[in-house]
Amino acid sequence: MESAAARGLILHSPTGVAYRFDAGALCLELLTTGGPGLHHRYEALHRPADLTAWTERSRLTPTPRLRISDAEVADARRLRDALFRVAIAHTRAEPPAARDFETINQAASHPSLTPVIGSGGNRRWSGTASGSHLLATVARDAIDLFTGALARRIRTCADEECGLIYVDTSRPGRRRWCSMEHCGNRHKVRALRARQDA
Repeated sequence: MESAAARGLILHSPTGVAYRFDAGALCLELLTTGGPGLHHRYEALHRPADLTAWTERSRLTPTPRLRISDAEVADARRLRDALFRVAIAHTRAEPPAARDFETINQAASHPSLTPVIGSGGNRRWSGTASGSHLLATVARDAIDLFTGALARRIRTCADEECGLIYVDTSRPGRRRWCSMEHCGNRHKVRALRARQDA
């Protein structure tokens, strides 16, 4: 996988404006596909092709060849929702639910994607992988994140209308926005208007 800062997802605001979002971890990139509760309205994982499309946009490089079943798409939604709840619990310094840990551990218990060195010396993935291989890779990334030093750097965007979750990998640890292009810029515009009105 690439370094956390090497790539970001291209997301679109409700008005259609594209912006780059670096979640800082593969597992948190999956949270951009929907989630539990109010985030269900953003559900993007309906068919195997949807999970494949997310993989192509994710920080997994090169993109693995995948064969995903409908059942594995349902597993992806279940894992994503558990990751979402655990990440939110971390941002609030609350204990995550044991059932969400069980979901993550279950996904991680399967074999993950297998990296190999190609004949040209470049990295690639071995053969055609299943959705379970993909989800195991995501779950193991989550275990590394939630049990490592960066767990205390998991943040929610400061814009109350946003809700995107990311790892603050900045050196000072003061990142507030999912993206300066999007929520950071909207905050600047609102602050400028407020000063002008005053």
